Amino acid sequence: MTQLPILHIATDHAGLDLSHHFIEHFSGLGYEVHDHGPQSYDPVDDYPAFCIAAAEAVAADTAEGRFALGIVIGGSGNGEQIAANKVTGIRAALAWSEATAKLARQHNDANVVAVGARQHTVDEATQLVEWFVQEPFSGDERHVRRIRQIADYEAQRG
Repeated sequence: MTQLPILHIATDHAGLDLSHHFIEHFSGLGYEVHDHGPQSYDPVDDYPAFCIAAAEAVAADTAEGRFALGIVIGGSGNGEQIAANKVTGIRAALAWSEATAKLARQHNDANVVAVGARQHTVDEATQLVEWFVQEPFSGDERHVRRIRQIADYEAQRG
């Protein structure tokens, strides 16, 4: 059996209901799920802190040898993806189709998926995240090389 990743989830107000659904859904499937907030609806909340916290947890787990992935949710998912990508070692990808969800893992070894709660039904969003978390990285040399180039740049800008 393939090891299930630890899942770290964060959202803004637009994705709060969807995040609660994801927590229940993925916990029910046997995933260890950590909620990085928010805990209640606030229409003027600021998502960056929540998404950065989830991304930092993914990076910390990964550094300690644990398999972890993140899920960040917003109205569109764009800002949440941008915030997560500011964390060293994070490769966050916006998923809006089966291909984008799977290719993010296969080709980019993305470790955070961003989803737009206002762009998909609950069932569609759930499927996107399932495709993402279940898809392995291909490990192909060309993808490893490209990811290393990104990591090298990230380390140089320090």
